Amino acid sequence: MDLAYLRAHPEQLPTFLTHQRIRETPVGGGDSCAASRLTLDDGHSVFAKTWPEQARQPVPEGFFTAEAAGLRWLREAGGVAVPEVVVALPDLLALAWIEPGEPSPGAAERFGRELARTHRAGAPAFGASWPGFIGVLPADNIPHEGPWSDWFVRARLLPYLRRSVDNGALDETAVTLVERVVARIGELGGDEPPARVHGDLWPGNLIWGADDRVWLVDPAAHGGHRETDLAQLALFGGPPYADRILAGYDETWPLADGWRQRIPLHQLHLLLVHTASFGGAYRDPVIGCARAVLNAGGRATVDG
Repeated sequence: MDLAYLRAHPEQLPTFLTHQRIRETPVGGGDSCAASRLTLDDGHSVFAKTWPEQARQPVPEGFFTAEAAGLRWLREAGGVAVPEVVVALPDLLALAWIEPGEPSPGAAERFGRELARTHRAGAPAFGASWPGFIGVLPADNIPHEGPWSDWFVRARLLPYLRRSVDNGALDETAVTLVERVVARIGELGGDEPPARVHGDLWPGNLIWGADDRVWLVDPAAHGGHRETDLAQLALFGGPPYADRILAGYDETWPLADGWRQRIPLHQLHLLLVHTASFGGAYRDPVIGCARAVLNAGGRATVDG
């Protein structure tokens, strides 16, 4: 099997894997999935993700096809680099292999410019036309005309707040703070038309390629707010050369006034996803983030 044959007959990949006709090397980067590098007969490689055999639940319906739809949609924008989807089956996803390299200032600036172009390609509405996932959790992608603040509360804050309460990850203090954010979101400004966003753009979902480009992987792509991608990028230590990324971005599509003060608001979504997924270990970050939102909105120090 070579790459041309695989592109023409993607449904054959599971058969070739079953009969060990392809060299398979386990690799990292599959999140909750099993990931491997498949080396084809012509020397090309693809990155493959499958649902782990030991998983407690079956693969969620539409999980891999939703990721494939998001990757293709981001790639169509002609901005930031996104791997080609080679195979998209209900229980398997294979992408063109990206040879990893080292971060560089030039790649960072180019990434910032290209990310701005992707965002600027826009979306017909907030949400998307395919089912949403962030990690293994469902994400409400039902298209919504906006404004963004209403959609963000309904589709990106409250569902994960409820899950985090149900699993015991958040205490009364945390819940009260998040509810205050929800009540005051309209005061924080920053509403914009829907941008074409990655949706889960923490630094681990960047590949710094050997071609001196930054590639996007593992999206939760949808029509959203461009500031959300940039705020998520600053989480968990941030990427290398973050200042150069922002410089390239702002040069291409200047950010709206007050965007820095809104960073915690946009980060709150992904932190609530973490309490919903992983429990109380992320309670303090949620509390700190919610307090930062409220204080950035011109409120006095929040009790609790």
